Amino acid sequence: MMGSLASVYERFGDTHREFECCDTTFRIQATGVRADAGTTAARKMAESLEAQLNAFDAASAVSQLNRGGEVMNEHVARIVRRGLEYNDRTEGVFDIHQGRVEHDLKTFLRGDSETLPTEFDAGTVQISGSHITTDVELDLNGLAKGYIVDRASEALDGVGRRGFVSGGGDMSPPTGPVAIESPYGDDTPLKVLDTDWYVATSGGYRRSRNGTDHVYDPTTESLGSHHESVTVVARRDCMEADALATTLAALPLAKARELASEWEGLEALIIHNGVFHTTDVFETHVLDT
Repeated sequence: MMGSLASVYERFGDTHREFECCDTTFRIQATGVRADAGTTAARKMAESLEAQLNAFDAASAVSQLNRGGEVMNEHVARIVRRGLEYNDRTEGVFDIHQGRVEHDLKTFLRGDSETLPTEFDAGTVQISGSHITTDVELDLNGLAKGYIVDRASEALDGVGRRGFVSGGGDMSPPTGPVAIESPYGDDTPLKVLDTDWYVATSGGYRRSRNGTDHVYDPTTESLGSHHESVTVVARRDCMEADALATTLAALPLAKARELASEWEGLEALIIHNGVFHTTDVFETHVLDT
């Protein structure tokens, strides 16, 4: 009888996993048929992709690309293609050519260096199938976590099973209400979302040191987020939500609001100097209370 009950639970379960990935905590939640198997597959996908995309791992495909100027990898190629698309659509604010800036900035934020980046790079990238060549180091961090969430969510999906993947503020469509974390260090959420779109949050409060955070704008060669917090919901995928949250954080308020309002399939909440600024229909993604 006990074996039979265990089998039923394995087939029709409710389970979650938490683990460290991409310098943050990932959470995978699933209910339904073989929920445990689904979360296991999703975690394996996330960890496999992290190993390929981690620019601080000398063995990764991204490190190989930045070190040698070329690599053959389907995942890197997909991310680079999307990065070049956003470079064009944001007029260079989202710029994957800044691998050296990203590396130096992250090294500073980790406390491994006292030097901030001062020079921004220009370069060329070419893609043919899964083969990427570049004459400049690339920064794929503004897309990689969203991409990992998307692929892990695909691995989690299955007939008779539903769930979501969340990683450090980036999330596949949630299966229930989800709170937006306050940047002010209190337990009161900014909003509670009820949405079937992808979610991403960016802001200097997440990773900062000595008043400097991980956000930068290469068009003005400036470091630091302009806002306490930016939350984006995107219809396309988590990679788009991830990229646009970062982009809006790097822009002054007026430009951020303009870009968010013009971007189809995107709604945003920007917290600037304690004031909430939302796109026209952001509130349709918020739980009525």
